[in-house]
Amino acid sequence: MITISKLRAACRTTEIDAVSDRLVIEFDKGDWSSDTTLTSIFADLKIASDKITAAINRIKAESILEEKDEQRDNIIKSINYLVFGFVHHPDTAISNAAKAVSGVFDNYGLRIIGESYATESSLIESLLLDFENADLLPSIGAIPGLTELIANLRTAQTEFEEAKVEFESEKAKEGNQVTASEIKVDILDIINNRLIVYLRAMVMVNEAVYGSFSQTIAQIIDDMNMIVKKRIKSNSTDDEGTN
Repeated sequence: MITISKLRAACRTTEIDAVSDRLVIEFDKGDWSSDTTLTSIFADLKIASDKITAAINRIKAESILEEKDEQRDNIIKSINYLVFGFVHHPDTAISNAAKAVSGVFDNYGLRIIGESYATESSLIESLLLDFENADLLPSIGAIPGLTELIANLRTAQTEFEEAKVEFESEKAKEGNQVTASEIKVDILDIINNRLIVYLRAMVMVNEAVYGSFSQTIAQIIDDMNMIVKKRIKSNSTDDEGTN
């Protein structure tokens, strides 16, 4: 007797995306064209799966953008602390070099990391341009590690702008589209209330045709349910440990 459990509603949007993809892949392995009901169910599942993937990609693009912004912020902080530290260096040459660089950096300061993305980008580009001033280059070179930090800032700024373009592209696609969480509800309904209900009935009617396929579908769902169960248990244990 084949048992097909329903997919746990506690699964994350990324997890239900993965499950729906696997189910569609398994369906595509066979020829189910004669079963219009099953074909219709998977047609709807495929559409919903594509939608949730796109929605997750939009979230991912924003997350990457935030990560890239944090990277450039950290480099700016490092430049600030490095230059400030060398201002008080006992070697007069190094101290004077740090003071020269500090005189330029202080025009921007740490306050730029609190600006909007666009304003911060503009200020960073201006700062990098100032750092390229021929009169300042000897001072920059005299401060150990500063040349590398400035190069890292240029790289981080470039990567941020690339991530910004990707984010804007994904955002433009969003329009009035539903969220990943809303699509998750639709996919759960398709899987639990349509697919599983149908397969449970068809296995009883014709196990020779539907048995193997249903068993694989059941395994895919069971595997994800186990992941969700372990995560919930782990979170519960963590909560108990903090009490």
